[in-house]
Amino acid sequence: MKKLDLDAVKAFVLTAELQSFTRAAAALDSTQSAVSIKLRRLEEHLGRRLLERTPRQVRLSAEGAAFLNAARELVGAHDRAVASFDVEQRRLVIGISHQLVGSELPALLRRMNEHDPNLVIELRVAGSREISQAYEAGALDAALVLQASEQRRNGDVLFTESFAWIAAVNWQPRVGEPLPLSTQGESCSIRAGAVQALDQAGIAWSEVFIGKGASVVGAAAAAGLAIAVLARRAAPAGTTDIGPLLSLPALPTQEAVLYTALNDRRSRNALHILGIAFKSLAQA
Repeated sequence: MKKLDLDAVKAFVLTAELQSFTRAAAALDSTQSAVSIKLRRLEEHLGRRLLERTPRQVRLSAEGAAFLNAARELVGAHDRAVASFDVEQRRLVIGISHQLVGSELPALLRRMNEHDPNLVIELRVAGSREISQAYEAGALDAALVLQASEQRRNGDVLFTESFAWIAAVNWQPRVGEPLPLSTQGESCSIRAGAVQALDQAGIAWSEVFIGKGASVVGAAAAAGLAIAVLARRAAPAGTTDIGPLLSLPALPTQEAVLYTALNDRRSRNALHILGIAFKSLAQA
């Protein structure tokens, strides 16, 4: 029976999930070369090629895909065994901007739970302004929000989010009518930046749909009702960036910033996993 190096298996799981040696190394507080060496030794030990490596991409081989679920279970069992000594239940209240939450949320929560099963995560999703206010009022342990760079205080910048004018693939403007917009309403800073850009460019616009959350705003675009101002990675299927076609102005970027004042090991570890996961989503 071949005994597996648990650290190497963990490096494999993270590299497969994050699709990057660099991001896996960051999650492990290691270096890219150290992770690469561990994975190469694991492959030699198993006599299997687990990952296909190209200059731009890291992806699972067929044998790696077959091994991944078992590897996850092994790493999860180890983390649960270590966490068994942390018998005290800990609650972590996290606020996240709904512009950042998508279909990947179940996988993210699973990863955090496997790391610390006794950590109760209370997740609150709302607009960045509401999340920031709740954090400043002491109602949240951590906040992940979108902000313009000049608004940032002492948070940890995870990545910079870019936005686009998203419309259905077959959408066509109506001659003589203002540009129909799908937004999250006047309290949304992304909307504010978009309409300011349109006003400066002298382009008439009209707000025809208001919703909360990227998926709702994107649904109006996918249905052909309006043009949504969305993060590029949040654009729903069947839509495209129509900005270049209509010569629409460039949209300002915003930073995804994580705020917390917590210093205990369990909370910091959980938030570290959260941060790495969102960085990987932005870079995927």
